[in-house]
Amino acid sequence: MSQKLIAHNKDLKRLMDEGYEIELKGGYLIAHHIPYVNKSKDIKYGKLIVALNINNDTVTYQKHCSKHVINFMGEYPCYQDGSEISAIRLSSPNTPLFDDIIINFSFSNKPKNDYNDYYEQMVRYIEIISTPAMSLDKNVTARTFKVINNEESSIFQYIDSNATRANIWNINNKLSNQKIAIIGLGGTGSYILDLIAKTPVSEINLYDDDNFCQHNAFRAPGAPTKAIFDGTQKKVNYFLSIYSNMHNGIKPHAEKITKDNVYQLFNMSFVFVCIDNDAARAMIIKELQQNNVPLIDVGMGVQTVDNFLIGSLRVTLVTPEKRDHIDRRIPMGNNEDNEYATNIQIADLNALNANIAVIEWKKYSGFYHAIKRFHNFTYSTNDSNFVADEIFDT
Repeated sequence: MSQKLIAHNKDLKRLMDEGYEIELKGGYLIAHHIPYVNKSKDIKYGKLIVALNINNDTVTYQKHCSKHVINFMGEYPCYQDGSEISAIRLSSPNTPLFDDIIINFSFSNKPKNDYNDYYEQMVRYIEIISTPAMSLDKNVTARTFKVINNEESSIFQYIDSNATRANIWNINNKLSNQKIAIIGLGGTGSYILDLIAKTPVSEINLYDDDNFCQHNAFRAPGAPTKAIFDGTQKKVNYFLSIYSNMHNGIKPHAEKITKDNVYQLFNMSFVFVCIDNDAARAMIIKELQQNNVPLIDVGMGVQTVDNFLIGSLRVTLVTPEKRDHIDRRIPMGNNEDNEYATNIQIADLNALNANIAVIEWKKYSGFYHAIKRFHNFTYSTNDSNFVADEIFDT
């Protein structure tokens, strides 16, 4: 993908053709082997890093905005006498970007009319940073003509430029290589899919044997066409047709999880249980427990009271470290006794339930910071009361 991006964008191609050692990684342009002088008056080599504005494999420099800022990996660049080039100083974030790339400094040098493209921006910063080193040694250059392999595999169909713009690629990458299973693609399960599909997990396994029917359209993300309901398309295949446009790891399974196939979940990194059958829920959770697979079970109940609706939500996290709360938090008896088993579902409550579940999964995965790890969450529309309990002290 990255090689194609360079070939189809003249400013990136010009940088490569002129011998600059450029790499495209995760939506960033990285120029390697940038000579500079440090405070000890030694010649060192650093890297310049800039987040690219990418739309449909087209790179476009955004003039007259903050994108004239560039990032640097290395010591602070200095003049020949060891004094800092302070005019370009902006900040010192020391932010890890990739395993081998850290943003040590951010620089700002905006011309009166801004830069016209990334070529102008990169070359100007190289000139500012490298001129002192070149004056000390005429053989020093940033133009090595070394070609870096820019072929980059991705779980996405296109670059996650959102993570790039926010400089959270390294944090986002904590979610990669996970194999996720979502059991049940009713209202809440489909919204969980919508959110998980925007993360770099390696697989999203979908389990549901039902067809996608007209009523499902009113409690799932998106807006399906009327023609969808003319056939008998399975939910897993319907959602595959949508989310495979973005994520390459969607795996449909048009089947229920039973004792005969539950073993398929044992190699998962995390499982979301989104079903309203208590017996099936009990079996699945027991099997996942015994195989130390972390999970989140969700529940939702909506009741009609005096011509109003009252909704209740529950999200329960179960991990190998804490599982003693299952019996008191997750209904696993008869469905008649399950307060969350009523048939009314409302899209906004499904979406809220899914959002809480995915946020807690991200906390468990180290994406979000958490002072305490709660393992059970409830919310009621009646009193707007959100309760988090079942604390596990890490």
